[in-house]
Amino acid sequence: MAERSHDEPAMSRAMSVEQIVEKAQNFDYNPLIPLKYWLRTASTLLKEAAIYEREGDEQQTYLLLFRHAQLVLSDLPTHPDARQVQNRSLLLQAKQEVENSLAKLEILKPRLNKRHQRYEQLLRDRDARRASGSVGGNVHQYSQNTHNVVGGYKSSSADPAMARGTKALDAGENGDFAVKLARSEIRRRATVRKASLQAGISEDEEQERRMAGIWGDLEEGYTKDDQGAHRDTLNQQMQNLPLQVKGKISDQTQNGGSRPKPEDRRLIYHYPAIPEQRASKPELFTIHPLEDKAFIEGHGNMQVPKLPPKTREIGVGDHTGSSQAFRDAVSNHDVPVTVTPSQHELRPATFTFKPSAYLENGSPLRTIFLPPELRFRFLQIALPNTQANLETCGILCGTLISNALFISKLVIPDQQSTSDTCDTVNEDKLFDYVDGEDLMVLGWIHTHPTQTCFMSSRDLHTHSGYQAMMPESIAIVCAPSRGDWGVFRLTDPPGMKSVLSCTQQGLFHPHVEGNIYTDALRPGHVFEAKGLEFEIVDLRSVR
Repeated sequence: MAERSHDEPAMSRAMSVEQIVEKAQNFDYNPLIPLKYWLRTASTLLKEAAIYEREGDEQQTYLLLFRHAQLVLSDLPTHPDARQVQNRSLLLQAKQEVENSLAKLEILKPRLNKRHQRYEQLLRDRDARRASGSVGGNVHQYSQNTHNVVGGYKSSSADPAMARGTKALDAGENGDFAVKLARSEIRRRATVRKASLQAGISEDEEQERRMAGIWGDLEEGYTKDDQGAHRDTLNQQMQNLPLQVKGKISDQTQNGGSRPKPEDRRLIYHYPAIPEQRASKPELFTIHPLEDKAFIEGHGNMQVPKLPPKTREIGVGDHTGSSQAFRDAVSNHDVPVTVTPSQHELRPATFTFKPSAYLENGSPLRTIFLPPELRFRFLQIALPNTQANLETCGILCGTLISNALFISKLVIPDQQSTSDTCDTVNEDKLFDYVDGEDLMVLGWIHTHPTQTCFMSSRDLHTHSGYQAMMPESIAIVCAPSRGDWGVFRLTDPPGMKSVLSCTQQGLFHPHVEGNIYTDALRPGHVFEAKGLEFEIVDLRSVR
């Protein structure tokens, strides 16, 4: 869910609730995207909010919960697919999840406003000292600097998650630390989840306990008078949102814009999914780095490919916009912080990875850490299909830690393949598995058995569903016959809008835009993290 523009105030400050709400509302809702993808987006927002909550980032938690509420209460009821009988229960369930979040939002609201008031007082005190000559410097330069120091911490203005008191880390300078942090945190979460299941604690009960632990004592506080001053509750704010959305839709309708029929707008491509029946449990492999050295060395000639030339049918991104935004941001950064903490210091709440790249519209992209060995293992699994000239696909799953995304599982679903396609069924069951393991879908990987490494028109349509759920989502393409591979994402703009508005049904068809997709690895927001552990879960019924 990408934000609209980068022309926004600096995010390094402690924001008021009103400012956070304005930021939360600043995203593009596109009814051309099928409702099922928006419902997955809503689920992902809640997962991200829960992780930021555990890490103590109240500002980002509030932003994501409010954005989730607006999406579910204001946008999704207007979706063309909302009237379908099979979707009504899903929308009702999503609305119930919003109700569960309202209590958190009400608890957070006065705390965030209190923090904002203290922040404003710090600025006033600083300005007073400067006016008296005790502190030098330019106030405007201070407020516009990418790295501000307020209350003893440093943060980046490019990302809301950088607005709390943590050590800001550069992904490129802290790859080894990222691996250690991920290993420690993923194992810790697995242990907690296992213990909760054994104790019979439901997810709702666990969430209630977490809330009591973090916010049960509101000593930082605020008095009863403070609470009374903020009684313009979230319910009133949310009631106004549908009216705003209806107003926008009415304007569009009155201007003569006719909507295409719902059946013309649905994407026909599917995520890989779990088969309907399985006789045995999924086959699970825990992959440790360089476990199969011989196989990896045998593929040592695989290099990051040069992007294919621009054509009207297959567009490759022009890096000018995103690279310039990236260079502008980096040019204002201080020397990157490199950390080598001991084991007891591996707490995600004390670190925040800075954005490593930006969309073409200027919105920040969180770093994705990718295990280098993953593609070799995937090629090994895909080898029988490759020899038969059939495509193979898999799902890249992982989690959010310290404002960075870590790929920790490769899920191989049941699939039907041809030399140019890879179709799947029962995607709801795939997401049941993902949700059961508390995972996020971070992208997908597939082979081109005999073709070169590029994103076909069909690949572009497939990936738009992933990137609609999460802007950082990636597509890895492996061309084993050429020894090539690449990591890609759609440009935004123009790629996402161009693909989502495309109604052509052919397997290979041209798009008007020339720079529809771009490399996400070099340069980009994806970093290979040597030593990052991952698991392979093979859910196929027929292999």
